[in-house]
Amino acid sequence: MLDEAVVARVLGAALWTGGEFAEVFVEDARSSSARLDDGKVEEITSGRARGAGIRVITGDTTGFAHTADLTEGGLVAAAEAASAVARKGGGGTVKVALAGRSDARSTATVLPESVPKSTKVELLARADAAARGEGGGIRQVTATYADSRRRILVANSEGLLASDDQVKTRFAVSAVASGDAGMQTGRESQGYAMGFEFFDEFDVEEAGRAAARRALTKLTARPAPSGTMPVVIKSGGGGVLFHEACGHGLEADLVGKRASVFAGRRGQEVASPLVTLVDDGTMGHEWGAYAVDDEGHPAARNVLIEDGVLTDYMYDLLRARKEGRGSSGNGRRQSYRHLPMVRMTNTFLVNGSEDPEEIIRQTPRGVYVAQLGGGQVNTATGDFVFGMTEAYLIEDGEITDPLRDANPIGNGPEALTLIDVVGNDFAMGSPGTCGKDGQGVPVGDGQPTLRVQALTIGGTAA
Repeated sequence: MLDEAVVARVLGAALWTGGEFAEVFVEDARSSSARLDDGKVEEITSGRARGAGIRVITGDTTGFAHTADLTEGGLVAAAEAASAVARKGGGGTVKVALAGRSDARSTATVLPESVPKSTKVELLARADAAARGEGGGIRQVTATYADSRRRILVANSEGLLASDDQVKTRFAVSAVASGDAGMQTGRESQGYAMGFEFFDEFDVEEAGRAAARRALTKLTARPAPSGTMPVVIKSGGGGVLFHEACGHGLEADLVGKRASVFAGRRGQEVASPLVTLVDDGTMGHEWGAYAVDDEGHPAARNVLIEDGVLTDYMYDLLRARKEGRGSSGNGRRQSYRHLPMVRMTNTFLVNGSEDPEEIIRQTPRGVYVAQLGGGQVNTATGDFVFGMTEAYLIEDGEITDPLRDANPIGNGPEALTLIDVVGNDFAMGSPGTCGKDGQGVPVGDGQPTLRVQALTIGGTAA
């Protein structure tokens, strides 16, 4: 993406005024998307962004500048601007020697940019037709396709030089059904860090049918109960609970600010002994996977909680340097216009040993959550609230009636201690985008079927 000699000179310019550390992050990102709504193509978009962000650190001060001008002159100007913010004065000439280059190539076999738009739109039409074929109650179908390719190069004054080529493809269907109970919505989505070969494995027509069936089933839903009760969460349907309720609290920047309920608790029991929580950026084609993070460090598998004991936090370069340790490969940024920060990748609860059907049979009464929706958490206290986009009542150890949308409410650390059984059917959930401090990055989450002994359900039934 850039000549190594140019990168070295830019780093030298960044250190010229006395900076202690300098970094160049170069990005070339392209994307395309299409949306079919009510049988009509409503939107086809494509875009491309190229640029560089330059960071200079002196003591506790960080200077940052970004530019879309990738000429040597444009990069040097940005480097000097970042350096001026980090520290004024100094002088002399600084030379930076870059170590051997570490390049990661995309494993995509069919780059999405090589596929005609008409082929992508055809997928949308097939999903739309399949959804409508599930019944006359389906009133609206929206299908969306999206792909992206992001090539990055990272170099710093410590000699690091690395690159990555990240390709992602995603497909989603949303169906609206109408009946005596009003309007209800069902959704199905999937995405992987791979090219257009994704559709060799993913059946868009089955996705359309699944979304429609969920919407039609919810037409007969009863009001969700209210109060505290056992909650069984289906495999792959509730990983967002761990992402929100404890994942953010295990990011070292929040820990360092004492804005996490898990601050100072390394080595302590923070969860049920059945809980082992992992963040893993190396998970093949999963949505949050990559070869190197946005600071050039290799992705890693990091065990955060093991058998209920908090073993480690997630780190980027800055927080790791402060503690005299290496980065955990969790330094991520939305684009070259943003500074990196500590972010999750694919965060999940590992498999247990119980039969998921037996978990339900051993629950006399409660709620079975097939899919959690979005949520919010206060990382300082661990208090959270989520949405349930697909849930059912458990009565006498059997799944019975579908439930209307409601909200599980609880406290992350408390909920972790109340997990009393974990299934053996691990699955990853739908792809997601995690927002933090105004930046969004792709993440994955997952878990086997599990039961939380007591969660508060904010339903409307007595």
